[in-house]
Amino acid sequence: MKRATITLPDDLSDLVDLEARRRQTSVSDVIRTFIVEGLAGTAGNPRKIPFAGLFHDPGMVSGDSVDEALKQHWADDIDRDRG
Repeated sequence: MKRATITLPDDLSDLVDLEARRRQTSVSDVIRTFIVEGLAGTAGNPRKIPFAGLFHDPGMVSGDSVDEALKQHWADDIDRDRG
């Protein structure tokens, strides 16, 4: 594990201290938990991807059927591109 030094405003530091006491754990553990939840999300609240759902293309191949789509069209697409 790496050690990191961060600077927090007094009010935020007080909130982290209160949360650590409430959870009966260390300040470091509280901060690690918040960082993990903020970057990865949790099972009940997954991290939001800001660009997800930005567009919809009915002709797009879904990830679970890519192999089948390549089998069906790859050779024809190569021949078409070669002219």
